[in-house]
Order: sequence, then C-alpha cells, then structure tokens
Amino acid sequence: MRLEFLDRTREVDRLTKALAAQEPSFIVVFGRRRCGKSTLLQQVIRPGDIYYAADQREAPLQRRTLAGEVARRIRGFDEVEYPSWLVLLQTLDARAERGTCLVLDEFPYLVQISPELPSLVQKFLDDPVRRIHLAICGSSQRMMQGLVLNAAEPLYGRASQVLAIRPLAPFWIQQALEVHGIEAIEQYAVWGGVPRYWELARDCTGLQAAIEELVLDKYGVLHSEPERLLLDDMRSTVQANSLLSLIANGCHRLSEIGARLGKPAGHLTRPLAQLIELGYIRREVPFGETTKSTRRSLYKLNDPFLIFWYRYVQPNRSLLERDLIDDVARAIRTTFAQHVADIWEDLARLSTAALPVGSIRWKPAQRWWGRGLDGQPMEIDLVAESLDGEALLLGEVKWQERPNQGAVFDRLRYCAANFPQAQERETILGAWLKQGVAKTQPREFVVHPAGTLAALR
Repeated sequence: MRLEFLDRTREVDRLTKALAAQEPSFIVVFGRRRCGKSTLLQQVIRPGDIYYAADQREAPLQRRTLAGEVARRIRGFDEVEYPSWLVLLQTLDARAERGTCLVLDEFPYLVQISPELPSLVQKFLDDPVRRIHLAICGSSQRMMQGLVLNAAEPLYGRASQVLAIRPLAPFWIQQALEVHGIEAIEQYAVWGGVPRYWELARDCTGLQAAIEELVLDKYGVLHSEPERLLLDDMRSTVQANSLLSLIANGCHRLSEIGARLGKPAGHLTRPLAQLIELGYIRREVPFGETTKSTRRSLYKLNDPFLIFWYRYVQPNRSLLERDLIDDVARAIRTTFAQHVADIWEDLARLSTAALPVGSIRWKPAQRWWGRGLDGQPMEIDLVAESLDGEALLLGEVKWQERPNQGAVFDRLRYCAANFPQAQERETILGAWLKQGVAKTQPREFVVHPAGTLAALR
C-alpha cells in the first residue's frame, strides 16, 4: 500500500520557492536510497514539468528515452537524434515554456556513462539566456556532494538549492504504521526513519511477520539492503561491512576495532571518517569534551535498521540461506528487548533539545563516562546543558516492563552529587522509562515513549 506523503515541509517550501523564482534555478537533491527523494520531487513538480529517472544504459539510449519523456510535453521532440547531452538540453531550453523544470533523477548513473556531463551541465547553466529550471537527484551521496561542494568540480557554487534528504523523524512512524507509544518505539528500532521501509512493513501483519518476510527471508526485499546502500558510494564494501558489523556488535573503541581486524588503529581513521560523512556512523565523546580535546571516543551506528541487520542478519546468513528463518527469529526474540533499549537510549538523547524538562530549554544531550568526584568510575546515559548554560539535565534511560523507579532516581542523585561538571549549577534529573509514574518531587521528571516521540518531529 502506497504510503502517504509525510512531513518534509521545509524541503517542499524550499523547492517550491526555487521553482517559482524568476531566474532559472539549479536544484540538487541527494541522500541515501529509499528516503523519499524522488517522491519529494514528484510532490513539488508541476503538470508541465519533465521528470526523467535515469538507468544504467548507454548514453544514446538514455538521451532517446529522455527525448520521449519530453515529447509528452513538447510534440515532436523525440523525432530527431541528439548527438550530445548539451544539444539536448539546449534544444529543450529553446522549445520549452519559460520556467519549466527538468528533473534528472539518478543523476550519478548518467555521470557514470558520460563523465563529461557535469562540464556540459556547467556550460548549460552558465548560458545567460537560459529559460528553464534544472534539478538533479541521486543516491550516491559522495558523488552528489562532490559535484556541488568540491571547489574543483565544474558545478561548484552554481546550485540555488542543495537539499540533503535524511530519514524522517521518529514521530512520523506512528502515522505511517498506525502505532503509538511502546509499539512505535519497537517498530522504529527495526525500520528507523526510512519511509520506504515503513511502506513495505505496512503490508505485513505485524512487526514479527514483517521482519521475517522482508529481512530474514533470503528473497526478502531488504535481505541484502546494507550492501546495496554501500555500493551506491564505494567500489568495494568489504572494509565498510567489516567496520559496521564490529561496531553494531559492541566494538566501539578504535583500539578494539583495530585489534579485531588485525590492523593498526591509524589505518582505520579514513574509512571511519567516510562512514561518518555518509551518515552511517557517528563518533561520540563524553559530555563537555570535543573530538579535539579528548582521545576518549566511541563509534556508534546511526541507523536502527543497519544496527538490526548487522546484529541479526549478517551473523546468521548461513542459516537464512538454508531457510531456517524460524530458528533465527527465535534467537532475535531472546535479545530484541536489549536491541530496542539501545535505540530508546539514542532517542532519549535526541529528544532533549525539543523537551522543556523542568520548563527549561536544553541543548542536545550526550552520554558521559569517566571518574566521579568520589574517584569511582561512573557513566551517565544522558547529560544536557540548558541554553543559557545555568542548568544541567542528568538522565537515566531504561527499557523495562517494571523499572524500579526509586532506584533509578537514587542513582541519578548519586551521579548529580559526583558529576565533576555539576558544581554550582542547578541540576534537573530525568528518567526516560518504558513504563513508570509521574514524579511529584521538584526537579525530578519522568519521560515516557509518547512524550519522547512527540518531541521528535
């Protein structure tokens, strides 16, 4: 069942404004596969605009097909052969109505078969009498960013809008899958914010059935999804797959990762930086530190689906090839709550910037680890600073059916008393709980899944 168009209000506004401009615009849209780039463009283009989804055929065949699409709007446009992309673009510009938009989706495919295309597009864009808008879109994030953000590239500095399309905010999974609260968090822990995954899951009878049909089954649409994602941006996925697998399964420190791969840690800096650039992993440092001020850091996967896949699918590929889906599904059920707990902790930290806990506005939260004032090792799930810097929020995150709420706040009080950066600042305590009762004590608050999701929109 087709998923309704969700959110993207700011993106729609920017694209609509660009297409309404008097001067012809050059629009660049990129992001990982299945996040709704094409749907977004189709949402904003007008009846007279031209949309073309490129493929991996040779350039003459692509130009012929594009000419056929143009002929739906301009009669006879496909009755001649176009010897180059520039001739086609210039002919279209001359014959189309002023303000028409040409959308070239999957633009990286065109560049692969015609490496000269960016230079030709530059020449087309620089024509002072150009009359039409041009939008390019693609899933190869490195190529698309390089084309417009690398000063050495011909299209550098020419875009009027550059939109990086990211997964949707967690709030919207409730509307997409008609789930709320705890169930929404569990669904998000598998599918993340990728709308196409939501669309596929909607056609299944529940989360368990969706996991088995879409992900575990060797014929499932998402069974090999991470490999396809990585191939959009790299020729070989061996090293990236290895890094993602290790991080998803508990190797978070650079020294650990290097030891498991048998490589010096320094040799991994560049491939890790590439995965950070693509948005697949992040580097965490303790609250109050920066990547330049400390060597203490943890590498974590950003995407819930990738975490799920590398935890449960990749280690069990041999079993799944033998169609032992039920065996793998049973194994998932034994540890799924812990998997959800990890995602819930990430969501809790994300929510602080939009939750006025204690009627105070907070900056984004980070975890903290180190030694407390009593000299003992201490970890805090969530630490955030108020916008004015006068207060701190310390949080504990639990995903349990019946958490000992009193023990949670006892530990938070201990952390507040021993946190090195809490001195002479107001301290607010918060517990992000799967279930729990509201607090009545001042400066102590409980946040549930519904409130967290409401903040993440």
